[in-house]
Amino acid sequence: MTNPDIHSAREFPIAPPAPRKGRGAVTNLQGRYEVDQREAVDDGWLPAAEEDHESKVLRTQVFEERAKTILTRNASPDIPFSVSLNPYRGCEHGCIYCFARPTHSYLGLSPGLDFESRIYAKINAPELLERELSKKSYEPEPIALGVNTDAWQPVERDLRLTRRVIEVLSERNQPFAAITKSSLIERDIDLLAPMAARGQFMAAITITTLDAEMARTLEPRAATPSRRLRTIRTLSEAGIPVGVSIAPVIPFVTEPDMERVLEACAQAGASNASYIVLRLPWEVAPLFKDWLAAHFPDRADRVMSRVRDMRGGKDYDASFATRMKGEGLWADLLKQRFHHAARRLGLNRRDRGILDMSHFRRIEPSRADEPARDGRQLDLF
Repeated sequence: MTNPDIHSAREFPIAPPAPRKGRGAVTNLQGRYEVDQREAVDDGWLPAAEEDHESKVLRTQVFEERAKTILTRNASPDIPFSVSLNPYRGCEHGCIYCFARPTHSYLGLSPGLDFESRIYAKINAPELLERELSKKSYEPEPIALGVNTDAWQPVERDLRLTRRVIEVLSERNQPFAAITKSSLIERDIDLLAPMAARGQFMAAITITTLDAEMARTLEPRAATPSRRLRTIRTLSEAGIPVGVSIAPVIPFVTEPDMERVLEACAQAGASNASYIVLRLPWEVAPLFKDWLAAHFPDRADRVMSRVRDMRGGKDYDASFATRMKGEGLWADLLKQRFHHAARRLGLNRRDRGILDMSHFRRIEPSRADEPARDGRQLDLF
């Protein structure tokens, strides 16, 4: 097994950057595709007060993007869906553990602070979806909404792209499932509840911990844990099948809270539950280690040592067989804890149901294409 002391000597910064208020990442780590290497140097010209102000204030910028396609297909055997739709790239929730962070590297941006402060809105998503669902070649199957970046993140309150996407899905009786950390999903219950009644919609709410202070550092701009519990109750009372996703389970950080999260969600009306062990692909690993050093220096070594225990001695293993649940003794114990608690609470006993594809309607698109406006910044903030 890899000696954790060898890793700890070089993986955690001696003086980690100070956390920014309302942001998850503590650095703006360069993406893996950038050629030039940059390093910040204090040349003494910036006054201390101004420097401190600049280091903590980071405004969110939203840019228009006209996507070429909107439905993404995958053949991964460990993912329960093969078609997904994400109206946004980047996510203002700022979850430090987000496995989608490395996608910002494809834009020449940082998976760190850029990912949570430079958001790209696919403004033609509803029109693209209309066109896709109208094709004679389209074979109806369930769509997963917002699995990469949250479809109800803060910018959705003004842009309403997700709302318009759901209108298209509803009009065509196209079944879908959604996962979110946002209470904003309650806004769309008028569309979601009738679809759920027809067996065409189910939801999952992600809750990693019940500790509000912990959540504030992990997921700084997502709804509080108590607010997410209220969302589970609201959706359930509206007749919408709703589950809880404990993702990720972080050893010695959120892992001790797992049973309490399951119990609270069951009491709120969740009918099923799932979990995923912390994943650290590509740039997520150094970003997470910087976060650990900044927020939990006392347990950083223990956390990463346990992560490696469940990843064959590595920070991350992308194998389909183990990437979601890990492997080894500690992964097995975690699995036993989860299933024991789920059985005790009556979770996963009821049939989750299969989304009903039989009423799908193929309708010709009604909206014309808008002129291209690639890269134009929206006047939201």
